[in-house]
Amino acid sequence: MAKRSLNEMRIRRHKRLRQKVKGTALRPRLCVNRTLRHIHAQVIDDVAGVTLVAATTLQNEVGAQVSGGKGSREAAKVVGLVIAQRAKDKGIDSVVFDRNGNQYQGSIKEFADAAREGGLTF
Repeated sequence: MAKRSLNEMRIRRHKRLRQKVKGTALRPRLCVNRTLRHIHAQVIDDVAGVTLVAATTLQNEVGAQVSGGKGSREAAKVVGLVIAQRAKDKGIDSVVFDRNGNQYQGSIKEFADAAREGGLTF
């Protein structure tokens, strides 16, 4: 049997997680996507199929706050705080966390901790 790549294992974890994690209007899904260069986050209402709030290091106001690399742990902290603030402005306090199949360590953990620090509950 051939060895699975890291991305194949992430996709398997993602499929397994998405069976359980659903976003509603009362408690939308906070989805985080990490690439080697950037961090992206969205708050999604799966029932209506709309993105309520989004933040990414590609945005000028977010990327300007990052002093290290835009795919670093520091960038994840900044995006976590920004998404929490934007969600609070829209009246969203509680979310379901979707780590998109990534392991809960490193920049994903920093993002989640920053979002909690910003006032989101999950």
